[in-house]
Amino acid sequence: MGESVVSGLVRSWVGGWVVSRGAAEPVDEPWGWTVDVGQSAQVARHVLPEPTEPDVRKLVAATSAPGTWLKVFTDDDTVRPWLGPGWRFDVPGYLMTVPLAAGGPAVPAGYTLTTWERGGVVRALVRTEDGHFAARGQLGLAGTVAVADQIETAPAHRRRGLGSVVMRALEDAGHRNGAETGFLVATPDGKALYSTLGWTLRATMASLYYAPEPVEAAGA
Repeated sequence: MGESVVSGLVRSWVGGWVVSRGAAEPVDEPWGWTVDVGQSAQVARHVLPEPTEPDVRKLVAATSAPGTWLKVFTDDDTVRPWLGPGWRFDVPGYLMTVPLAAGGPAVPAGYTLTTWERGGVVRALVRTEDGHFAARGQLGLAGTVAVADQIETAPAHRRRGLGSVVMRALEDAGHRNGAETGFLVATPDGKALYSTLGWTLRATMASLYYAPEPVEAAGA
């Protein structure tokens, strides 16, 4: 049996995400992929494009390391009964895609846009004319796939179209580098912006991590 549409989309997203974050190559598992991330808050992540209750319960039972994350492509309410103590939910994610096309953004007056590429990662930076940080984002290039990641706008500069500037710059850079499809996982707030820019919702993702309560010393 061939790979499902959702599994194929998630595979593409994982392939570009590891480039963006400088993570290890994904390791194939029967249920998806394991990725060593190597950060104190995220040591590793397990990605399950089509989760089943037995697979999630088995991973949960085998996990003892804080900083282990599960990226499970279903909604929070579905996966919640499968978990044990110490598992906490991050905000839900939304896997989205867009066909890439040429066309750089118009930068609002009072701001400048800088882009550069290093090691397969394109970065876009928006600053005020006097150099203050306003917005940023990056793009992991993986063949015909480009994964947008870590999109951020400073609070003082929101609602000025700078998120759109960053996204258009990254989309254009991806197209110029030979990528055909853009991928990202949006936050609930970001999903609305990306929808207005032509991105299509493909799947919902529950994001959770293991952070057990500290054990109090005897006699404390």
